[in-house]
Amino acid sequence: MVNRVVGRVGIGALACVMAAGLSARHPAMARDVTDMAGTAQSVPDQPARIADLWFAHNELVLMLGGARQIVMTVDRPQARPWMYTVFPALFQARAVNGPQVNAESLLRDHVDLVFVPDATATIAAFRGVGVPTLVASFRDVAGLLRVVDMTATALGTPQAHDTATRYRQMMTQTVDDVRDRLTHVTAAARPRVLHVQSLHPLRVDGTDSIVDEWITLAGGRNAAQGISGNMKPVSIEQVVAWDPDVIILGPDCGALDTAADATWRQLRAVRAGQVHQNPAGVFPWDRYGSELPLQIRWAAKILHPDLFGDVDPVAMTQEFYRNWFHYDLGTAQARQILAAGPPQPLPQAPDGQHP
Repeated sequence: MVNRVVGRVGIGALACVMAAGLSARHPAMARDVTDMAGTAQSVPDQPARIADLWFAHNELVLMLGGARQIVMTVDRPQARPWMYTVFPALFQARAVNGPQVNAESLLRDHVDLVFVPDATATIAAFRGVGVPTLVASFRDVAGLLRVVDMTATALGTPQAHDTATRYRQMMTQTVDDVRDRLTHVTAAARPRVLHVQSLHPLRVDGTDSIVDEWITLAGGRNAAQGISGNMKPVSIEQVVAWDPDVIILGPDCGALDTAADATWRQLRAVRAGQVHQNPAGVFPWDRYGSELPLQIRWAAKILHPDLFGDVDPVAMTQEFYRNWFHYDLGTAQARQILAAGPPQPLPQAPDGQHP
């Protein structure tokens, strides 16, 4: 009889009841937070159960001290083993396939705050059942800093606010220091850099992207002129026409077998030994995570080793992980991250927790 009644009431009414339960657990909707789409949402005071549905944003929440609040994530240990090594509390979260989660699953998991990458149609459904939902996307360094501040405000803890303030200062100092060292480097002396996101199929990162920004900040010029945006398909003939001075291979792009491919061997970057593997740690350094300051300094040393001879990639990686992730990274571990290699051993879920 009860099941028949629930069936007649329908999922919409059930969602309303569950949403009311959420409000009862968090009666103090203490503050409005304006997301990256410019929409203000009333969020709980220190949300206890967060669904983070953007791959890059999970790292920001983790850095700000919200590891134990994440109960739903799109980042899996198979894809991001360093994330689960450094933040094993994430094993408590339920991993879901992409950001397209239905509203009912949020209610079943008692989620009281959601972060999403874009202003998609799912936002209306999430907000419609009473779950505050914040757009967290960004496309440049300035946007990253705004998202860090927004996320800290949403988390509402002194740790989050303090970390966000210090992170802004560190990022600003990093950018200023790199720019100061490169002040007298002429445009002609700035190497043309091709960042390859995938080899099979062949995709590169063009202008109007965060990759283009860190290439420029590090004293390079993006070789992928005429291509706008991230992960754009191109032909090998186009790469040959660009003939970059430096090639940086994204962490997940696959291996470049120059011995078996004569076309790649003719490129000046290959002939000069200027093909580099992009590091990847808790999140790939080259994309949209909080390790972007490491990427800028690493790339600057690759492109201008004479100006950044004092930069020790291993030491700077260890310092970053200690200061921002509260994790003591060993020398061998830092070298694995710099080579975009996985941790050894791979992280394992504790008994009784999510895989």
